[in-house]
Amino acid sequence: MMKIVTPITELRTQINEWRNNKQCIALVPTMGNLHDGHFTLVQQALAIADRVVVSIFVNPLQFGATEDYQTYPRTLAEDSEKLAQLGVHLLFNPMVTTIYPSGMESTTSIQVPKLSEILCGASRPVFFKGVATVVNILFNLIQPDKALFGEKDYQQLLIIKRMAADLFIPIQIIGVPIVREPDGLAMSSRNHYLNPAQRVVAPYLFQILNEMKTKIAASQREFTRLESEAIESLKQLGFNPDYVSVRCRHDLTIPTPQDKKLIILAAAWLGPARLIDNIFCDL
Repeated sequence: MMKIVTPITELRTQINEWRNNKQCIALVPTMGNLHDGHFTLVQQALAIADRVVVSIFVNPLQFGATEDYQTYPRTLAEDSEKLAQLGVHLLFNPMVTTIYPSGMESTTSIQVPKLSEILCGASRPVFFKGVATVVNILFNLIQPDKALFGEKDYQQLLIIKRMAADLFIPIQIIGVPIVREPDGLAMSSRNHYLNPAQRVVAPYLFQILNEMKTKIAASQREFTRLESEAIESLKQLGFNPDYVSVRCRHDLTIPTPQDKKLIILAAAWLGPARLIDNIFCDL
């Protein structure tokens, strides 16, 4: 039976019991409003660990002043029911004052330089500091052996891997491939912001990334031109693109002619929804 835990003392009592029994613990951090992408993370965690902890915490530290913290969907009852059905062992659902007892302004923060300042970090300057800080707190509270994150948020995944490496955090960080709707749209908690007409248009983001991949595979290497063409195509479809960028997969730097493992990343607004997506591209 799944435990739902809010106070840290209760969380640590349970974690210590599992540790004393030499059980492997996996963590899936989320902000709730769970969908099949999250459930895929949970199912993989259950396959590789003895005990699975899912956290649900809408983290105010990663939202900018004009972003959707207040309106972000909170569906704890439905999320809890589904997680219990899947066989999750513990749901950690802390209060903001639990995670930031000194207040957000006074809390020690984690900053991953350079990697946090490009792509999504350029347009959401507080986002990755908020993510790195809360994930570090969750790692310290739960001390899992493994932690699973979706590859849709690929920049976030690399930042968490870098943080864990730089701070010598002994946790295996596992990326899990994107889960998509039948029409190709990457699953996201913010997809529900789309109205019916926008929902029809949204899968074109993935389609345009696929078209770029096809062109690169056909030896088109003028990445800047391909990016500009993709941005123009998105605009014609009604998107407001933030960026489309071809990068090295291991560190998101600009690729050189010698780099073979690439990733094409994009972020674009469609009405009230900021959609992100990516696709791997091997030369």
